Amino acid sequence: MKQLNCLIIDDEPLAREGLAGYCEEISFLNVFGLCKNALQANDLLHSTDIDLVFLDINMPLMTGLEWLKTLKNSPLIVMTTAYPEYALKSFEFEVIDYLVKPISFDRFLQSANKAYRLTHESAKDDMFFVKSDKALKKVLVKDILFLEAMQNYVKIYTKTETIITHTTLKQLYENVPEKAFLQTHKSFIVAKEHISEIFGNQIFIGKHTIPISVRLKKEVLKHLTG
Repeated sequence: MKQLNCLIIDDEPLAREGLAGYCEEISFLNVFGLCKNALQANDLLHSTDIDLVFLDINMPLMTGLEWLKTLKNSPLIVMTTAYPEYALKSFEFEVIDYLVKPISFDRFLQSANKAYRLTHESAKDDMFFVKSDKALKKVLVKDILFLEAMQNYVKIYTKTETIITHTTLKQLYENVPEKAFLQTHKSFIVAKEHISEIFGNQIFIGKHTIPISVRLKKEVLKHLTG
């Protein structure tokens, strides 16, 4: 697995160390530099190949947004800030995500997975990582049967196991190929290729029965028969 070279730019030492600690838990992230301001990062950016930058906004000498204005052909940018009000302005610079402090590991992992997908064209068709039982687990997309939302958790049913992860169904839906999966209910997303039968308001995948909501039934049937 190819690693992504990362820069962490933040004037707060604890913030830099915290994000570096998160990166150490993710096998495809390699922290190339910890920078206390944008000027320090600028030198590193011109001397090596950087794939991803975690960028604070409110810093001395030059803000994160001011620095972005100076960049041409910039690496992928994830904003990491205590100020949610700058989100709209940040996306004008085509940043890939906007993380508001304090940043949870689950939310950070979502950004990392997105960065990996964007730098590996087939990654969305292959795999992604989730946090489960204090470990990171690789999920092969081809093995997923369906996803089930349960309050603040999602169950990932695969051919061999069931993985429980603290995230939302919406976030996981972003990790799978849209054409291969279908939402049948507010709490269920299924892999089309593993559907064995549809009867009434139910979908059958192996020994599992998944509901089809009244609201989504017309759309489900259209996708499966159209």
